[in-house]
Amino acid sequence: MRTTRDNERVIPAPPPALDGWRHVYSGKVRDLYVPADTAEGGQPAHLLVVASDRVSAFDHVLSPGIPDKGVLLTTLSLWWFDQLAGADGEHGIPNHLAADHILVGDEPHELIPDAVRGRAMIVRSLDMQPIECVVRGYLTGSGWAEYQATRTVCGIPLPEGLRDGDRLPEPLYTPAYKAPMGEHDENITFERSVELVGEDTAAALRDVSLEIYRRASATAEERGLILADTKFEFGFDAEGVLTLADEVLTSDSSRYWDAESWRTGTTPAARMASFDKQIVRDWLAAHWDKQGEPPTLPDDIVTRTRARYAELLERLTS
Repeated sequence: MRTTRDNERVIPAPPPALDGWRHVYSGKVRDLYVPADTAEGGQPAHLLVVASDRVSAFDHVLSPGIPDKGVLLTTLSLWWFDQLAGADGEHGIPNHLAADHILVGDEPHELIPDAVRGRAMIVRSLDMQPIECVVRGYLTGSGWAEYQATRTVCGIPLPEGLRDGDRLPEPLYTPAYKAPMGEHDENITFERSVELVGEDTAAALRDVSLEIYRRASATAEERGLILADTKFEFGFDAEGVLTLADEVLTSDSSRYWDAESWRTGTTPAARMASFDKQIVRDWLAAHWDKQGEPPTLPDDIVTRTRARYAELLERLTS
C-alpha cells in the first residue's frame, strides 16, 4: 500500500509491473495479465491471475487490505483444484491451471514472477460461460431473506418451518447471470440459463456444480467444517471440454462455518460465524451509513479477518 492519503484513506497501490507480462484488467480483488508479446486485442493462450490483498464489501474496495490474503486464497484454491482433480479419490474434474515451471536445460525455471509468487496462477484461456453457478446447502444470507417473505429461495419452493442457518432438504442449484462489468449479477432460473447457454451446457453446469459441492462438503465435514454455499465459474477449452475456472471454494467464493458451533450455538451469529470477511462487513454495518467513502478499517478488524482466512486454510489442508 502507498502511504499517500486522500481524506485519511490509504490509496491502494497500482498493480505491479511484471517482467514478461502486461497488465490488462483489475477487479476489486484480482489483477489479470497477459504475456507481454500478446498483440493488442489478441487472444493469449495463457493468463496470469494475481490475487491481491485488497478486500471489498458493499461494492467498495476498503483500506487497508488484509495482509497475505492473496497468498492464503491462492493456496487454498490450488489445494481444492488438486482435490477435485482426483486427490479426493474421485474422478478428475478438468480445471484451467497451466504449468508454472518449464525446464531450461536440466533446471526448472519459474514462470510466475518473483513479485507475485504465491499469490498468482498461470491459467489457460477459456471460452467463459456467462453463468455464475451457485450451490446452496444451507438457508442463509439472501436466501433466508427471500424464504421469510415467500418460502422460496431463488423461486424454488421450500418447506415451512426452516430457520436461519438450517440445512436444506437437498442442495439447491441457483444460477446467476454474470452481468457486464460495473453491474450486479442477476439471479436467474434454470430455464433462463438454458436460454442463455443451451440445454446441454446448462445441464452440464448444474450437474458438475452439484457434484463439486457434494465432494467439497464431504471433505469439509471430515475436518469439522460446514460448506454452507459456494459459487463456481466454468468455460470451454480449445477442445470443447467444460473446465472449472476462476478461484474455487475459497473464503471469497464460499461460506464456511464451524460444525460444532453450528450445532451448539444459541444465536444465528454464533452458529454461522464464517471464515471470511464477515468481520469486516459487520464492523462496516455498525460504523458506516453506506454514504460516501467507507472508513479505514481498524487494526484489530484487519488482524481478526486475516486470522479467520488463515484458520480455514490450516483446518482444510492440514
